[in-house]
Amino acid sequence: MGAGVVLAGLALTAVAVFVTIAAVAIVFKILLRLVLLPLLLLKWIVMGAVMLIVGPILFVVGLAAFLAVGIALFVPLVPFLVVGGLVWLLVRSSRPAAVA
Repeated sequence: MGAGVVLAGLALTAVAVFVTIAAVAIVFKILLRLVLLPLLLLKWIVMGAVMLIVGPILFVVGLAAFLAVGIALFVPLVPFLVVGGLVWLLVRSSRPAAVA
């Protein structure tokens, strides 16, 4: 019985220490962010300017890569599309006309 009480006391102490350290860390984090806020705003401005320059380049490169991959995947399927088109034409032409 005594060991359980001691264990509960130790657990309560550990939780209290953890909560205290977490609260101090949160306050420290908030203060650090307030001090570094001008640098964060400067980073956002610089990254926005860089993306205005690099964004269109990335778009063109991505579009070229998309087209290259699309063509590379489409070319092997062309014979199947041709055969499918021929089969479709044969089936369509051999079907009797619908009576209205």
